[in-house]
Amino acid sequence: MKQVTAASKWVSKYFTLLVVVAAVFAFMVPAVGLAIVPYASYLLMVVLFGMGLSLNVADFKRIAKNPLPVILGTIAHYVIMPSLAFLLVKLFHLEGALAVGVILVGSAPSGTSSNVMAFIAGGDVALDVSIGVLSTLLAPVMLPLLVSFLAGSYIDVPAAAMFFNTIKIVLLPIVLGVVLHTFFGHKLDKVNQVTPMISQLAILTLIVAVFSANHATFTNAATLLVIPVVMLHNLCGYALGFVFAKAIKLDHAQQKAITFEVGMQDSALAATLALKFFTPQAAVAATIFSIWHNLSGSVLATWWKGRDEKAAKEVEVTTQSVA
Repeated sequence: MKQVTAASKWVSKYFTLLVVVAAVFAFMVPAVGLAIVPYASYLLMVVLFGMGLSLNVADFKRIAKNPLPVILGTIAHYVIMPSLAFLLVKLFHLEGALAVGVILVGSAPSGTSSNVMAFIAGGDVALDVSIGVLSTLLAPVMLPLLVSFLAGSYIDVPAAAMFFNTIKIVLLPIVLGVVLHTFFGHKLDKVNQVTPMISQLAILTLIVAVFSANHATFTNAATLLVIPVVMLHNLCGYALGFVFAKAIKLDHAQQKAITFEVGMQDSALAATLALKFFTPQAAVAATIFSIWHNLSGSVLATWWKGRDEKAAKEVEVTTQSVA
């Protein structure tokens, strides 16, 4: 078990690099990824089942005890990111599947990577996790509704089918995981040491599938235009999330949590739904987002942590000199 735990930590540490390696592999051997595409939904269900296993009734009680920051953070997420996606699509004149892909990413719940970034930055991890759980539980309603409203002019959006499939892909695995955790508790501790690695490997496999499905179009001008759109989407999400958290007078740790929860998306869910309901090209934005937000999140979290530590040392030195 020690070896498995060590392997899990290694995968977490080098996850962003592994994402890039997976993308390169998909370009070199696209046939492998194409064979995976039909199983994309099952891979995501594995990821969300792992999320459910990490939760228990106490997590939901925590939300109930102090619901306001969680509710406000979730509202901010579902207002800021879809709105930014729509504005960027208009600004960059994206059309068809590429436009739908950007809006789909913007309409997704917050990504699980935000939990890690909040932890590194010294943010309120409990608040971060709570917003992530609530936004994910709301995804079956919010995601089809937002995509239908914002992307309906670009492509026919099967909102009802997306609703029922999102329930199957998102809610059922999470509920099953929570139920198992509730009944078996600490007996699943060893399993929970492995599930993060299994989830990350499933996401890497999804990335291989999406890159393989788009290997012939990834270098054309229209597809390359999605890269700056995705970067701006993520960075503006951070900025507006932070401004929102500051405006409602949350403390510094909570501001960090809201920043990451707003700016980081569940790109794996967006990619899976794009492959299932639209075209492989609609999954391009989600795949690029998956790479970029891990990079930007790591940089922001490390900078934030370093800045706060420096400020704390300066206060300590000042206090000692006064004393």
